[in-house]
Amino acid sequence: MTSRAPLGIALAIGLLAPVVARAEEPAASWSYLVDKLAADGIDRERVVRLFADPRMPPFTGLEFSLAVHESRALYRKLLRPRSLAAARRCRAEFAPSFAAAERATGVPTSLIAAILHVETACGRHTGSTPIVYRLARLAMASEPANLHANIGRVAGTDPELARRMRERARHLEVPVYPEVRAIFELGDRVGGDTLTLRGSTSGAFGVPQCLPTTYCRYASDADGDGRADLFDVPDAAASCARYLAAEGWRKGLSPSAQRAVIWRYNRSDAYVATVLAIARAIDAPAPTQTKSRVRVNRQVVKRGHPCANRHASRRRLPAKAG
Repeated sequence: MTSRAPLGIALAIGLLAPVVARAEEPAASWSYLVDKLAADGIDRERVVRLFADPRMPPFTGLEFSLAVHESRALYRKLLRPRSLAAARRCRAEFAPSFAAAERATGVPTSLIAAILHVETACGRHTGSTPIVYRLARLAMASEPANLHANIGRVAGTDPELARRMRERARHLEVPVYPEVRAIFELGDRVGGDTLTLRGSTSGAFGVPQCLPTTYCRYASDADGDGRADLFDVPDAAASCARYLAAEGWRKGLSPSAQRAVIWRYNRSDAYVATVLAIARAIDAPAPTQTKSRVRVNRQVVKRGHPCANRHASRRRLPAKAG
């Protein structure tokens, strides 16, 4: 979904030449979100600095429609033999870290490896999109001028369609606004400049593709280096397992309960089915025929996306300043 050129630690916050933000009010295009964050208790001067920074593009509108669709074809290639072999290698390469996560949480190593494989190919493709801009843009869905433009484009003068478009705007904005607010807590925790943090086009980052609120709640320092860095596989595995355990994973869950837990990680029926199919393939003996296939349980699971998403070059979590 994004660039795949590995850039490594050179992109870490605090290791780049600093960019000085303009000491001025933010562009009027972001004023809706600036006012909302300030009213919600974030220091207004800090918010202004973020949105006035020259690296923060202006808000030029967010087009959206009533249709929500994710094709199963998005995941189909992940069930091919080459992909399944890569998932097995992921678990083998990081076996001690996955085993430690399983001992701490009860989440199977095969499931952890399957999620990290689906999300970022075990850390190889973590994304190159600035996540602050992506999240802020979605949080502007109900901005009056933006909402008016979308209603006019889709609904025209139809009042029922207009009502549904307003609901759709809230559906986009309400879950994402806390992620924008959490950007400031994330910056406090890592002590760096969050504008250099890159991830997927959905605003998720790291090997497990987590959103800022998920990092703030569940990020774990598994390798003992003093910081929870989701761009390091040991920390990513521990954090992913901790999330799943908090959402109800335990030994002996029924298949429907297993699907429900993974659905909370990424609310997509195709995603859930793919992750479980890959986990089963990892646990199964390696196939002897190159054209072996994996069956996917296609039971429908509710849609949505609160925690993590999407494929996207290995980055580092912002390094602490100083």
